[in-house]
Amino acid sequence: MRVHWIWLHHRPGLSDRDKKTLLDHFRDPEAVYYADSEVFSHLSLRPEARDALCDKNLSSSEKILSLCMEKHISILTCQDALYPACLKNTADPPLVLYYKGQLPDFDANPVIAVVGTRRASAYGLTMAKRMGYQIAQGGGIVVSGLASGIDAMAMSGALSGGSMAVGVLGCGVDVVYPQRNAALYRDTQRYGCILSEFAPGDAPAGWHFPKRNRIISGLSNGVLVVEAPEKSGALITANLAAEQGRDVFAIPGNIDMPSFVGSNRLLRDGAMMVSSGWDILREYEGLYPDKIRRDESPSRQTLSPEEAGLAREAERVPEAKVAQKSIRPAGRENLKKELDHKAIDKEPKADYHDVNKSLPALNADEQAILNALAGSERLVDEVIAETGLSTGKLLAALTMLELKGMITRLPGKRIAPRGR
Repeated sequence: MRVHWIWLHHRPGLSDRDKKTLLDHFRDPEAVYYADSEVFSHLSLRPEARDALCDKNLSSSEKILSLCMEKHISILTCQDALYPACLKNTADPPLVLYYKGQLPDFDANPVIAVVGTRRASAYGLTMAKRMGYQIAQGGGIVVSGLASGIDAMAMSGALSGGSMAVGVLGCGVDVVYPQRNAALYRDTQRYGCILSEFAPGDAPAGWHFPKRNRIISGLSNGVLVVEAPEKSGALITANLAAEQGRDVFAIPGNIDMPSFVGSNRLLRDGAMMVSSGWDILREYEGLYPDKIRRDESPSRQTLSPEEAGLAREAERVPEAKVAQKSIRPAGRENLKKELDHKAIDKEPKADYHDVNKSLPALNADEQAILNALAGSERLVDEVIAETGLSTGKLLAALTMLELKGMITRLPGKRIAPRGR
């Protein structure tokens, strides 16, 4: 039953991989629901995860189900035929997706994620809108995060190009965020699809966005980074794409502009340079010969006066920093060794960080992570098991520790304290 899917999907203390393991063992969430504590004791679960599974109260799940019916929100579980196989085959797919609008066939069409900074330049916004338009005209589906800046312009271009566009949110599908994108939200819902793994009514939160990013890349054949500074959430999406075996593309930008440092670095590290939507789509002609078409007409996509004003305003405001991992593009073996041994987000000659001196400035979750590391590198799953933190809380705490320069992320989903 749908209510049991929602119950399992929103169990606290369970990672997405825990939930996938439970489904592999029990086959369906209803069987998980009716299992008792003795059965769970034989599984490799943390005590708080077992306690959460022993909580059989369905009232919150029934409330979510009722809210979906009231607001005409569709529910898709990972065992439904319409659930995208491309996402299901990733390491940690969401058990449940909520969506409004028309769900496209992700597996039968070329799907390109277009991402970038919220505080984009006029050039970046122009290119995002043009690329979204050209990808749509060429038969592709554009996926993005519906954030301000690059995401919004790419979605706007795709919708004007006559194709479906998909907005993946870091909040409930009934929550318009940011508010300035309300019109774009309505158009995307009407002509495309809005989807999220978060329950209706859930407000945006910092730890939601890394989880959202894995869905954006997981639904896509490739990810295009239009404009991204040295530390940007768009680079998290690019890194996830590489880990999931997707292609990574980037548009070259002005080397003197800080907002292009991250995207230009992707090109240095092996991402494919593109200057048009066709440069991307032609990579998938063999997979979708009946879907992709080359549009020879010139693109007329330019910024409106309002969009140009937003670009000028953004160029005056410093970009918010978000930690990211270095990209390792799929299929670029000559770069693998170099990137695997590179310290992440580490400036040359970075100062040594004394963890003990910094502990008073940390919150409880961050201190727990550093204690679990105990001066050596660990698998992320090992840290989750030792600290008892949920995946969401762990991701949020890791991001803050990276920003504070106290940890570094390593290939193979490992983390280590800085200065080890």
